[in-house]
Amino acid sequence: MEGIAKLLETTLDPRQHKQAEVELKKHESTPGYSLTLLSIVASEALPQTTRLAGALVFKNFIKYKWVDEEGRYQLPQNEVIAIKKELIGLMISVPANIQSQLGETISLIADSDFWERWDNLIDDLVSRFTPDNPKINIGVLEVAHSIFRRWRPLFESDALFTEINHVLAHFGPPFIQLLISTDKQIQIHQNDKAILTQHFEVLNLLVKLFFDLSCQDLPPIFEDNLADVTSLLHKYLNYENSLLATDEDSESGPLEFVKAGICEAITLYLEKFDDAFGPLCQPFITSTWNLLTTIGPETKFDILVSKALHFLTIVANSNAHAHNFNSEGILQQVVEKVILPNVSLRESDIEQFEDEPIEYIRRDLEGSDADTRRRAATDFLRHLLEKFEKLVTDVVGQYITHYLAAFSKNPAEDWKSKDTAVYLFSAIAAKGQITAGSGVKTTNSLVNVVDFFQNNIAGDLLAETGVEPILKVDAIKYLYTFRSQLTKEQWSAAFGPLMKNLASSNYVVYTYAAITVERVLFLTNESNQHIFGKEDVQPFASDLLLHLFNLIEKDPAPEKVQENEFLMRCVMRILIVLKDRVIDLRDIVLQHLINITTVIRQNPSNPRFYYYHFEAVGALIRYAAAVDPEKLETNLYSPLAEILRDDVTEFAPYVFQLFSALLEARPQGPLTTYYQGLIEPALTPFLWESKGNVPALARLLSSIIPRGAAIIKDNGQLEQILGIFQNLLASKKTELFSFDILESVVTSFEVSVIQQYFPTILTLLFTRLNNSPPEKFKQRFTKFYHLVSSLDQRGLGADFFIQQSDSIQDKVFVPIYLTIILPTTQQTARPLERKLAVVSLTKTLTDSQAFAVKYQKGWGFTCEALLKLLENPPMPVADDIITEADIDDVGFGVGFTPLSTCKKISIDNYPEVTDVKSWVGSYLKDADARQGGKIGGYVSERLPNEAKDVLVSYMR
Repeated sequence: MEGIAKLLETTLDPRQHKQAEVELKKHESTPGYSLTLLSIVASEALPQTTRLAGALVFKNFIKYKWVDEEGRYQLPQNEVIAIKKELIGLMISVPANIQSQLGETISLIADSDFWERWDNLIDDLVSRFTPDNPKINIGVLEVAHSIFRRWRPLFESDALFTEINHVLAHFGPPFIQLLISTDKQIQIHQNDKAILTQHFEVLNLLVKLFFDLSCQDLPPIFEDNLADVTSLLHKYLNYENSLLATDEDSESGPLEFVKAGICEAITLYLEKFDDAFGPLCQPFITSTWNLLTTIGPETKFDILVSKALHFLTIVANSNAHAHNFNSEGILQQVVEKVILPNVSLRESDIEQFEDEPIEYIRRDLEGSDADTRRRAATDFLRHLLEKFEKLVTDVVGQYITHYLAAFSKNPAEDWKSKDTAVYLFSAIAAKGQITAGSGVKTTNSLVNVVDFFQNNIAGDLLAETGVEPILKVDAIKYLYTFRSQLTKEQWSAAFGPLMKNLASSNYVVYTYAAITVERVLFLTNESNQHIFGKEDVQPFASDLLLHLFNLIEKDPAPEKVQENEFLMRCVMRILIVLKDRVIDLRDIVLQHLINITTVIRQNPSNPRFYYYHFEAVGALIRYAAAVDPEKLETNLYSPLAEILRDDVTEFAPYVFQLFSALLEARPQGPLTTYYQGLIEPALTPFLWESKGNVPALARLLSSIIPRGAAIIKDNGQLEQILGIFQNLLASKKTELFSFDILESVVTSFEVSVIQQYFPTILTLLFTRLNNSPPEKFKQRFTKFYHLVSSLDQRGLGADFFIQQSDSIQDKVFVPIYLTIILPTTQQTARPLERKLAVVSLTKTLTDSQAFAVKYQKGWGFTCEALLKLLENPPMPVADDIITEADIDDVGFGVGFTPLSTCKKISIDNYPEVTDVKSWVGSYLKDADARQGGKIGGYVSERLPNEAKDVLVSYMR
């Protein structure tokens, strides 16, 4: 225990943490390690930082070591029992920061064990409830919330409802009792700040659990007590007590959190259970309105205001309640008392604009500010607009006119009025979903977005001085929001002034200019071609890229270089749009990208920045490597190799992808010394242990093998590679990547080299096929079969596959062919894989002795499968379109993130086959002539007339 505690302390030292983590890893296999960690967490004699480090390490240990992919325990049974027995009591007794880590651990265990393998957990929790001890209740409720909140995003299923019903049966009645007793305790202690605050923490968790327990369906116990429960919630929506107020304007207190949680819960009930809750919701509508019209502008109320506005948005969206807003007078009150106070700029917004510009931008961008007042007020207004378009447009239009007039009278003093006017106009002009890719796609037909821009906003975009920075940002953001509404001609006029704003000295202005330039360059037409192509971008690309690099590298500290992901995203987009024209700028772009790599590898801190950064490097490789690969290889080797040498784990998957792209840029010729040096690292076992490395490493190895087969054979490394294939195949998470390596081995080594391993390979594959494999596995296996079957010219072919299968078990091939290979072949979607299947099946018909003699019925089935494929022959596919993942869909820092610019080009094993129908006909005809008319005989004997006619027509 003492040694592990010291290692945990050492992990807190940035200079020694890597080594300490390696040493801790060695202890993982020691019996009782998990319980030692728990003892450290529980020990009040140790520093709290050490205990917290122990809780973090314990959580990660449980995450990876609790169960395997099949749900089997990986720890000894006595440790499993002890952990479950000790964890709840420990969590209740430790400080809050440690408590949250143990709560996450309990949630991880619950993912695999609750409720069937931990069916006493709820009884254990309930038994610990007390009527008057808030500290204990907080611990118990934190555990419950950590488990039940997992239900919120899940789809309905019988298993899910069985679990929820189990919980409700044991937890429901005590929950109601605790809600009542907490209400009483709040009344008793309403003048004791310390105890009152604790009971409000209990109430906050009870409200969260009320949401958790109701998130899938209305629980019967809540339905039976709905009037009483909602009455209590309504009481606390209106509750005030100065003892619960915080002194800081920016710090939300327990009362704000409880009220926000209540708003969230009643929003759920109005959305999902309107039949039951609808008759009870009028008091909540009134109270929410009163709250919104009396609450202050301080940021500590932001989350409450946003949740309250969300509730009113659902009210406005409900046919039963929307009529409350259907009059000009009421809508004027709504705009004056609720919308305007929450969309108008506050001093705190201006302070953030000046002092924390990157945070201002992230909060302001669409979709990223879900809990801001502006976003919530805008959503409310847009839902009202959907219901009463003309009325809302007219009412809001009056305020827009008023604020623009106020600005005109005194632009210097009253510039905030214009900000409000532009914001209101944008809110009512946009209809439907605002997409990350295209901005606003549909606009309000009662307003004209281009006219409004020209009359009121264009001047701010063009002016070089005398405009408030926030109004300059408003002008740029307007273009950003309505970018799809402008024609290419209009954009051509706006693009120059937009780019001039990149030279602004204001952080938010130049960043928003970069954001908008990037999104405009991203825009495509109906043919999926960029509206601004490489010819449009090339004249200003050099100056633009240099300016962006200067902004990124202005402050050399690693955290500052990677602070602004929007600038790097713009660099990436320019390189993607430039395509092969980037060659003219290659040297200067390469040097800047290397400099940035060298700086940020010291301390990776912004996953979005370095994702875009490596996409930019990938774009340079994709479009410039083919011309002079040695230049890029020589310059990139050192910075990329240093990342691997220093074990910068966040960057490793990107580095493997970049090395693969460099290697694939010149696919011919022997493996150079440069890449020979990568073989040994690519075979290092510990690199494959990280699941995030596997897709990239599998690709790198499968790119090295074809070029380095002779070296690999001479070094005796083939068995190592096949060992990696076997390890990948043994895990459901990595089994598909095993085929990348296997296909590369089969196409690269002589049959004489790989034949001895084939029975083992097939045994492993057939075993997996017998254990309910997913469809994707069947598809990869079928592709592998067709690859082997088509390579008869290299000594493989269908007969080789059959012979190797029979060496394992006689006639094992028949059921696999009939139940997996033939049906899955018809589901093949990718054109090159369909073509491979066509070639494979055609060669089987013409050259397989087994199908000619032993499997005569199989010959007919094969022919029918071929004819079905040819009904929809594969067409050539364009492989040069880059579509990177939406930024919010990518799990940055968690496992593997693919680089779209480095996307592997699909391998065409038969590029000479262009028209598959005519190739099949010619191949059959030549084989028939070569074999003295045998093929024609099989056609006559083994096919029904309709199939016979079709095949003969191809052969003619």
